[in-house]
Amino acid sequence: MATSSRPPRKARSGVSARAAAPVRQNAPAHEVRILGGQWKRTPLPVPDLPGLRPTPSRVRETLFNWLGQDLTGLRCIDAFAGSGALGLEAASRGAKEVWLVEQDAQLVTRLRATLRKLAAQQVQADKADAFSVLGACAGQGWDGVFLDPPFLDGQNDDITRRALRAARLAISTTGWVYLESPREWQADELVALGLARLKYGRAGQVHYALLGAV
Repeated sequence: MATSSRPPRKARSGVSARAAAPVRQNAPAHEVRILGGQWKRTPLPVPDLPGLRPTPSRVRETLFNWLGQDLTGLRCIDAFAGSGALGLEAASRGAKEVWLVEQDAQLVTRLRATLRKLAAQQVQADKADAFSVLGACAGQGWDGVFLDPPFLDGQNDDITRRALRAARLAISTTGWVYLESPREWQADELVALGLARLKYGRAGQVHYALLGAV
């Protein structure tokens, strides 16, 4: 595994898919909970913001069953972090380094407050563009990348394709990419991006898959 350090801790330029919707200040919040590991049952606040769609608990449970529950020693990027549920779940289950990347300033503030509460020294939350971060991580051999971009009419395929291409370059040859999308991505589409589907599921209108490098 490559041991290159992550890029400097600063916001990067570029338009994030999540920035398409305006932020509503002082929005009411609900919450999701971490499902396993050292922070099991810890609530994570989820503000009522347009486009914010946390991964459902049963989908997260399935994903971490696929990953084997114990992520000890892994390095992961949650590229469209939102509530941080995916990245924090990974850290709770032993990941040694997790990078939460989010373009929305209000969400980053909430994520950092959660990290302070948990004393999560192995987790970093940055206000940054997901595509820029993944591009800067090319060749660094990360173990896993979580991709849960917002579902935007007419833009989903382009956003997902760009994210998958960048994530593939960021992971090691034995690494994985987790994807949520509004449609099922076919084998030939994924192979063209250097990825193969290892696992697949569907929950309502959400398609989710675990992908490996080819």
